[in-house]
Formats: sequence, C-alpha cells, structure tokens
Amino acid sequence: MTIVEPGNQAGRSSAHAHVVVIGAGIVGAATALELLRDGHTVTIVEPGDPGGEQAASYGNGAWLSPSSVVQMSHPGIWKEVPGYLFDPLGPLAIRWRHFPRLVPWLLRFLAAGSSEPKVHAAGRALRPLLADAPARHQKLADEAGVGDLIQRKGLLYVFPMRANFEADALAWNVRAATGVKWLELDENELRQREPELDRRYTFGVLVEDGGHCVDPGGYVGALVLHAKRSGAEIRKTKALGFVIERGRLRAVRTRDGDMACDRAVICAGAWSKALARESGDRILLESERGYHAMIQDPRARPRHPTLPADIKASITMTKGGLRIAGQVELASLDAAPNWQRAQILLDHLKRTFPGLQQDDLTTDRVKIWMGHRPATPDALPVIGPASGCSDIIYGFGHGHTGLASGAITGRLVADLISGKPPVIDPTPYSARRFS
Repeated sequence: MTIVEPGNQAGRSSAHAHVVVIGAGIVGAATALELLRDGHTVTIVEPGDPGGEQAASYGNGAWLSPSSVVQMSHPGIWKEVPGYLFDPLGPLAIRWRHFPRLVPWLLRFLAAGSSEPKVHAAGRALRPLLADAPARHQKLADEAGVGDLIQRKGLLYVFPMRANFEADALAWNVRAATGVKWLELDENELRQREPELDRRYTFGVLVEDGGHCVDPGGYVGALVLHAKRSGAEIRKTKALGFVIERGRLRAVRTRDGDMACDRAVICAGAWSKALARESGDRILLESERGYHAMIQDPRARPRHPTLPADIKASITMTKGGLRIAGQVELASLDAAPNWQRAQILLDHLKRTFPGLQQDDLTTDRVKIWMGHRPATPDALPVIGPASGCSDIIYGFGHGHTGLASGAITGRLVADLISGKPPVIDPTPYSARRFS
C-alpha cells in the first residue's frame, strides 16, 4: 500500500517499513507501540531516560481530560498582553528578552482566539483527540502491565460562586457543543464530595468521563519498556536531521552517525521545531514552560483531581505525592527556571486545601519541577506528512493536551504510515496551516 497526500509525492510501501521514532515521550511511546502492532520494524531515538525528569511527560498535570477542548486564546485577550510582560509571576508570563523572537507566535496566538467562532472551531478540532482518552490509555497501560496507573474518578472544576462559572460561558459552551457532559454540584454536594476543600469554593462541575494517571513518568517509561520487549530497538542518542535524496528519506542523522530507515516520525516535543525545518516546514512552535510543586505524604488529600477556576492549575494525587501543576511562561528552551513560580503554586495548593497548612513541609517533602510544553499558537498539534518529504511524519505540538491526546496520536501516525483509513481526520493538524 502507498500513502498519497495532496501536494505530496506518494510515500513508499508501508509493508514492513523500518520506522525511526524520534522522541520517547507519551506520543513517541504510543506511536512505537502502534507501529509494532501494524508489523513495522521500530527504532526509538531518545537522548534521555524515557519518562525521566527532563521530559514534559514526567511533570505534567497528569490529567486525561476529554474536556480540555478550550484554547488559551480568546476574544479580547490582546488587552492582557501588557500584564504578561510586566508581571513575571502571573499565571501567563512572557520574559522581556525573548519577546521580539516570540512576536510571530504571539500574533498568530491572538488571531487564533479573535472571535467566538474561531474558539469553537478549535474545540471541534481538539475533541477527537481527547474524547476517549481515558479508555485508550487504559488499554495501553493494561497491555504494558501497569493498568493500575490509570484511574477514572472524573475531573472536578471548582468555583468560588456559580457566577464565576457563568462568567466563563464561552469555555463551557465550547465544551457542551463538542459533546462534553458534566454534573453541576451546589455547595452542599461539593462539600460532600470534597470535604477538605477550602470553603471559599461553593460551586463545582464534575466531568465524570475524565481520568488521570497517578505516575505519568512511570507510565511512559513502562510503555517504552513494553515496546522494547515487543521488538523495538532503543537508541540513546540525539537526532540531528535527515538524509533525503530525490525527495526520499534514506536515514536519520544522529549524534552517533546516520541511521538508515524507510520512514521517520518526529515527536520530540518542544525540540521538534528544528527537525521540522529540515523536513521543509517552518512551524510556529515554542516552549510553553510549565511548573509543578508536589508534597509527599500530604495531610490533606483530594478525592478527585481538582482544578480551581481562580488559579487555573490542576491538583492531583499521584504516587509521588499531591501535585499542583500549571503556570505558563514563554521563554527559550535554555532559559533558567524561575522557581518563584513553583512556590506560587505551592502557596495556592495550601490555600485550596487548608489542612496542608498544618503539615511540616520540610524541603525533603516538597519537590518542584519545570518542563517544556511544545505549544503551537492555535493549540492544535502538528500531525501528518512533512512538506519536504512525505516519508517523514509529524506528531508534536500538543501543548496542554499532550498526555491525554498521546494515545490517539500514536494510532493516527501509525495509520498514516501503514496506509490505513485514519482513526480520525488529520486535516486540522496539517503543517501546511503555517505556510
């Protein structure tokens, strides 16, 4: 079978191809497993430890959220940009020295949410990536022997008052229009479900279809190990580029020499931009740096993964402790972390669950982390063939939804390589939208 993309030459035969998967995050791990399922030979190229602390897959918010269909950009957000520049500790911050380089990304970001129809369109494009995320991850985890890492207790959004929920009508209208269902909780019902939650929250929304992963790093590591046991080769090196002759891929160039192959998949997260440029595409991709703080053996434990609307950070009980993850900081991949942002998250966590204020939070019990979300300005990932060589397939740029949408992205990429009908329509995620 062959793959023919509009505007592209035909891809080579999909039967028994040798595919190099660049990146061993959640997308790379899922892609490798799905390619093996289709009978391909797979080599995973990853310079770090799969699921290690260097990876976004390690430190994310741990949510598998069918309701994450709302992009950050929205009508009128341009009025908030000065605040992003002048408040380095705000929920979204832009470092001044990086601002000039970020201007093209920011302009496209503002345009992406400039009208309500655009926000709804983004929601419709995100929903197929997320709708059955908990079930898909449960299947992968079960196959890898770590099914207990996926839990499906629902996801709880909490608000100081119902009026705060109603003020966010656009976001919830997008969710409703894309098929997200939820249960509304009054103050008494919320208190019964989360008795340790601060009493300033009087209204809640429970997305019962939601799930979470209690150890995202361990989960990704287990998937990669499962891929290895299933026949994948793991090469601990860094991909640098490609050898392309007459429009056909001959090899992936790595730090340790050229690696001959038939096809390649770029799923290197925030580091995918340079590889995509070598493949013929200039992608607007930036590091949306996120932070987390985690308390080991906390005194207070929420029963559900919880997102307080007033701080926009997820709070989730994981195997390593109670994690709060969030914050958005636009800067370069090599800029030093601003650990005050993690401290702000920790303060939010203690105010949201006041019982934590009685804890003796010694430094050995609190862990902080910063990582790089690969973010496009329109909140949609880049999935599909490269413009310069259809033997190279993209699978990166998932931003806030990387963990949740990683499973179906792996299946979609495998479908494109194997010549199968795609599990979902890949059109909205094409790299050509940045041309």
